[in-house]
Amino acid sequence: MAALAVAALFSASACSADETAAASKDVEVFTWWADGGEKAGLDGLVAQFGTSCADYKFVNGAVAGGAGTNAKAVLASRLQTNDPPSTFQAHAGAELSDYINAGQVEDISAEYATWGLTSAFPKGLIDNITVDGKIYSVPANIHRANVLWSNKTVTAKAGITKDADTLDGFIADLDKLKAGGVAAPLALGKDWTQVMLLEAVLISDLGADKFTGLWNGSTDWKGADVTASIEKFKKLLTYTNKDRDTLDWTDAEKSIMEGKAAYQLMGDWEAADLDAKGFKDYGYSVFPGNGSTFQWLADAFVLPKGAKNVDGTKCWLKTVGSAEGQKAFNSKKGSIPARTDVSSDGFPAYQQAAMADWKSAKQVPSCAHGAACSQGFQGAIVSAAGKFSSDGNVAALQAALAAVAAQFAGKK
Repeated sequence: MAALAVAALFSASACSADETAAASKDVEVFTWWADGGEKAGLDGLVAQFGTSCADYKFVNGAVAGGAGTNAKAVLASRLQTNDPPSTFQAHAGAELSDYINAGQVEDISAEYATWGLTSAFPKGLIDNITVDGKIYSVPANIHRANVLWSNKTVTAKAGITKDADTLDGFIADLDKLKAGGVAAPLALGKDWTQVMLLEAVLISDLGADKFTGLWNGSTDWKGADVTASIEKFKKLLTYTNKDRDTLDWTDAEKSIMEGKAAYQLMGDWEAADLDAKGFKDYGYSVFPGNGSTFQWLADAFVLPKGAKNVDGTKCWLKTVGSAEGQKAFNSKKGSIPARTDVSSDGFPAYQQAAMADWKSAKQVPSCAHGAACSQGFQGAIVSAAGKFSSDGNVAALQAALAAVAAQFAGKK
């Protein structure tokens, strides 16, 4: 019996040691990429991680649903109880400020230098994700927010043969469509989709530098130029569907596919979505008046404070930032690499065009997607825009935006 007890003890100890050793190899990657093109992109990145980091094991910590809302709630709970995943997905830029201010993510500036990311990513991106001289995330991709999508058959029927390059020209085209029987030529959804449209109008009126100044405090939200932009935003809303406050962006997109609308302002994930749904009769252009401005947002990964497998996490982050990892991920997700040295060979036509623009255009961040503002700032602007959609009160919206900016000043 004594011998059996000793044997059992050694057996249990051996199992425990094996389990501990196995766990030390795990890299839990927490995302909301559970299906569609996002899951396909993650799978491509995981395959590259398996090649580049063969000593470690990928553990999928994805939480589905809610366009990230569900995942963020679960993540917040885990961070509060000091149980962080090895790494987690977040939007690069100011949205990370909440985690940075709470001391929940580590500075990885030294790794940027070691991995060559400082030169591989464009200066505009580096500037936007640097906080007090430190960098806390590795962007996996770049999406462009300020893209206008169109149904080519609907626009051609109205006699529109060229994409408008000014807001006035765009409004003239919308008038043509209305005169031709298209009741709501500009498809629009709720919440952040309305903020995206407002941002695009602000870029057209203010230009890239003054638009960026709205988020760093150098441009006054109370200015007359902002008032003029809100008036134009109000004008554009008159061309949109009356049920806009009840629709997700994909519901609004159906109006384009069905020929009930001619245009939709949406990020470039729309190309992948339209392709996946088999709709090919679409065109795209930079939002009128935005010129050579590239409004960006990016998915990124971080090193959480207290992560159990720091070396494994760093290997994941290095893979995310590598040319091979960025190509494996973005070729499947429909976004483009944040690096400017990745060949566009093999990417679809839209992505090739976006990759060229990413290298040459002026880069500005998006608040609607967390690159320009914190989560609290973002939520307050979404709320203000939603109220404006109902009441159309220009002065009230401008006052609300100025108040939000003052409230969050210095908290980016």
